[in-house]
Amino acid sequence: MTRSSPLLALRAGLLAHLAADPPLAALMGGRLQLYDEPPRGAAPVYALFGPSEISDDSVDGARRHRHAFALTVFAKPGSARSALEVAERIAARLDEADLTLSGHALVLLRLKSLAGLRDERSGEARATLSFEAVTEVAA
Repeated sequence: MTRSSPLLALRAGLLAHLAADPPLAALMGGRLQLYDEPPRGAAPVYALFGPSEISDDSVDGARRHRHAFALTVFAKPGSARSALEVAERIAARLDEADLTLSGHALVLLRLKSLAGLRDERSGEARATLSFEAVTEVAA
């Protein structure tokens, strides 16, 4: 039997959960814009999956994975607020959310930090959210 990736299952669950939020879509220009890579020609506000790491967290025979991952929101030019508003909405929707995952169950999803940043070279504003999660392989 082939097991699905806990990281990919979590990402799909995040995308589905956030796509179902009309206020978030409105803040991002009409639809959820969360990508793996910067979209060619797309104007902010959009978000990218940032660094992620999973590690074994199995307990009492349950196959579990601990996740640490980031989402980075890129602001409209001249508007750090645009990134912070989207980041706050994402934080509110995901912190302790109950997501449906394919082949896995979500045990925990928690916001660890939210930081507003400005790139020194470009002046581009962004916000980075850091999360932790625990998933368990479904029986």
